[in-house]
Amino acid sequence: MKRQFVDPDYSRLFSLPLLSVIFVSTKMQGEELTRFVIGVIGNVISGLLFLSPMPTFWRIHKKRSTEAFHPYPYLASVMNCILWIFYGLPMVHPNSVLVVTINSAGLFLQLCYLTIFFCYTNKKNRGIIVLLLLAEAALFAGIVVVTLVCFHTHVKRSMFVGIVCIVFGIIMYGSPLSIVAKVVRTKSAEFLPFWLCLAGFANGLVWFAYANLYTFDLYIAIGNGVGGLLGLLQLLVYGFYTFRTWRIGPVHNHVKPGDVQLQNVAANRPSV
Repeated sequence: MKRQFVDPDYSRLFSLPLLSVIFVSTKMQGEELTRFVIGVIGNVISGLLFLSPMPTFWRIHKKRSTEAFHPYPYLASVMNCILWIFYGLPMVHPNSVLVVTINSAGLFLQLCYLTIFFCYTNKKNRGIIVLLLLAEAALFAGIVVVTLVCFHTHVKRSMFVGIVCIVFGIIMYGSPLSIVAKVVRTKSAEFLPFWLCLAGFANGLVWFAYANLYTFDLYIAIGNGVGGLLGLLQLLVYGFYTFRTWRIGPVHNHVKPGDVQLQNVAANRPSV
């Protein structure tokens, strides 16, 4: 009898994950598999956007001061992430695991940023942070109750929560307009970091594609369609004023890029 070099139990243990992957890949065909892959790419891009404020908060930590920065964009991001997590739950919109995972990571990071901000800001801002977080918690609790009590099908629940997500997403996506206005006013593209603008555009584009594959998701499509268009607007403005500076030379102004760094990072928040 031949000697077995691999214990049958261990062989079965190691083969199960591989068989699971093969089973999942064979079950996911065509557009469904493409949608999954695009969703994973979207998660990576969104993750990078969620991580992009880290240099700003490292600066806050080193200086032990929040300077002229404001907590409002991050408070808005907390609400945005919570709503999309709720939207992706099986009780509201089944088969949205990728939406839940990236927004869970985003929520954790936003709370970390707010904790750092809370430690180094003044008493007034600390009070504002606490009050707004409590208000967001109360609002979210109300949305959950209305969703579960008043709507009894996935379609109706997805519609209600999806509309709420779009409203908050558009409010957040409106913040780049103030940055674009500052660029136009100062005639300098230094307030629009190119890679951040590009990542914001790519994030909207990828998630818009995700929403249109296999099973159309109107709410993800609208939210990220708006985000992609505003990202494209920022890239066009950046290109125009970069080319203008190259042609006629820089325009001197008295506003430091750091003064709008936090706002610009928040403006490119992923909506899923």
